[in-house]
Amino acid sequence: MSVSNNQNISLETADKIELTDSQFKKLSDFIYLNYGIKMPVAKRIMLQSRLIKRLRALSFSNFNEYIDYVFSEKGNMEEIIQMMDVVSTNKTDFFREPGHFDFITQFILPELNKNYYINNTFKVWSAGSSSGEEAYSIAITLQEWANTNKGFKYFITGSDISLTMLNTASKAIYEEKRIEVIPDSIKHKYFLKSKDRTKKLVRLIPELRSKTNFFRLNFMDADYKINEKYDLIFCRNTLIYFDRETQDKVLVKLSKYLKPDGFLFIGHSESILSREIPFKQIKPTIYRLSEK
Repeated sequence: MSVSNNQNISLETADKIELTDSQFKKLSDFIYLNYGIKMPVAKRIMLQSRLIKRLRALSFSNFNEYIDYVFSEKGNMEEIIQMMDVVSTNKTDFFREPGHFDFITQFILPELNKNYYINNTFKVWSAGSSSGEEAYSIAITLQEWANTNKGFKYFITGSDISLTMLNTASKAIYEEKRIEVIPDSIKHKYFLKSKDRTKKLVRLIPELRSKTNFFRLNFMDADYKINEKYDLIFCRNTLIYFDRETQDKVLVKLSKYLKPDGFLFIGHSESILSREIPFKQIKPTIYRLSEK
């Protein structure tokens, strides 16, 4: 099906376009089956308001046209990616849940022996990295350690389902107000201000950008196609969007990418207690890989 030639829908027209219960069910079932994200009926209006942006971009006048376009015979992966960009929640901040970063510095890194520094690179995966603030908070934490521990090497990988967020993460350009929570001594060391001071933008320094990379990942994929083993995986405030069964499947898959005794950090609103998965709790929201 080709894109409609209708005029772009106005804001007034958009207010009158409704996502019906049956249309919502078709979309929410697809999102859950393919991406694991729960979309209860209470989120119908939220989904409607977010997808109106896509109808406007494609010049569609109703949700039937949009759904036909998304679920065309050959499948429209480009639009499905766009749809998931607006559906996924991307709330994040620099040094969010700061206790995790303190734990890295106070407990995880001091465990490393001198041989580790010589033969290994400390690898971290920010799974659900959104626009990159988490990955770069990790990079700053590890670089601060490297500054006083000669030979320490590290690399951070970030993944997310949203290409829009991944593009922001790769550029590492943020509004100045996004880094207000960071101490001035750290800001001056790791962020460059835009030459155009009217824009009030900052960018992470090249040295840290060179020690990160980002890729698109759907947690529902059977094979994550990752050839690395990580010392630490951040998967915070992501599991809450999955049901219990999906959470367990994701956690089991994540465990395959941790080194022996590697750590997993989850969000403070999440828990994996009393489950048949290979983690033991060290502290609330902090787990370590162990044998079942």
